[in-house]
Amino acid sequence: MSKHVKYVLLLILLIVAFAKADAQCAMCRAVLESEADNAQAKGINNGIMYLMALPYILVGGLIYVIYRARKRQKDA
Repeated sequence: MSKHVKYVLLLILLIVAFAKADAQCAMCRAVLESEADNAQAKGINNGIMYLMALPYILVGGLIYVIYRARKRQKDA
């Protein structure tokens, strides 16, 4: 396996490992847990996690593109 594939697999493993993290603020959690059905609280939590992860994915992709461009310049 190449070095880059190992890093990508490690990144995916870390993302999956922390997928169960709670992302709700204390006030949102208190309001949502007071309801009998926790489905709405789970949906809010998943939405927060997706919104939180997207900027990190975009920045990581940008850093990777810059890295590849610099590596190509160095090799040429």
